[in-house]
Amino acid sequence: MARKKQNGILPSFDELIIPTVKALIELGGSGTIEEINSKVYEIAELTDEILLIPHGEEGTMNEIDYRLAWSKTYLKKFGLVDNSSRGVWSLSKSDIDVSELDYTEIVKKVREQNKSTNTKPKVPKTETQQIDEEITDEVNETEEWKDKLLNVLYNISPAAFERLAQRILRESGFSQVEVTGKVGDGGIDGKGIVRVSGLLSFHVIFQCKRYKGSVSPSQIRDFRGAMQGRADKGLVITTGSFTREAIKEATRDGAPPIDLIDGELLCEKLKELKLGIETKLTETVEVKKDWFDKL
Repeated sequence: MARKKQNGILPSFDELIIPTVKALIELGGSGTIEEINSKVYEIAELTDEILLIPHGEEGTMNEIDYRLAWSKTYLKKFGLVDNSSRGVWSLSKSDIDVSELDYTEIVKKVREQNKSTNTKPKVPKTETQQIDEEITDEVNETEEWKDKLLNVLYNISPAAFERLAQRILRESGFSQVEVTGKVGDGGIDGKGIVRVSGLLSFHVIFQCKRYKGSVSPSQIRDFRGAMQGRADKGLVITTGSFTREAIKEATRDGAPPIDLIDGELLCEKLKELKLGIETKLTETVEVKKDWFDKL
């Protein structure tokens, strides 16, 4: 199932099952999707080129993350992991011996389980279709609105995106936030001050990158050069993503730290702050016949 790609192999979802378990073990038994996926990247030694392969044409998710969603779902159905309503995945027990796990056996048992629970013979579905529908629903639930939001952000003006960044920082507790972007300023688009516990304050400068591509380590280095002597910290906000080397460069020892906000985190932050995002809850009413039968 693995497809040959330039500079490496794109692993199939079943080949990512064991690395997923290893990632959870290394994370102490639990982790967010982002933490687990990042750890799997390291364990499976996936290159940036592979990680930049998109799932579909316009989605925010890359193909590896989509396949990892399959891996986690199979592990959950097999009983090795579970997930909470807060998006945290955890091992079902702490004494899992990875050496005893066989991903082909896991896949086989889950597929057999799905066959035995198929109660709609008139509309037969393969086990792959059943699981694919579950994962598609899960992905769509979190990704559909992000895709729509990012498409909106791609089409606003650079100035509007800078004002949006300014608003996000203000809503997040920054003060004296100004948009200062101008040609020849080393890519600096604005500045602000963040105060911690009312005691410590840090001067922060930020850069906005409104595009679909990935921010490279050289761009992080250029931004750091522009912020030298002008701020305590840097912040790069993009609708795209960051390569792994860019992430490493942002936190390199001995260099001024730079925080990174990619497209997915940007969407989450806008949702959290309710900026251009409205969350609606749908009420579900269920009649419990058993309760009435006991009267």
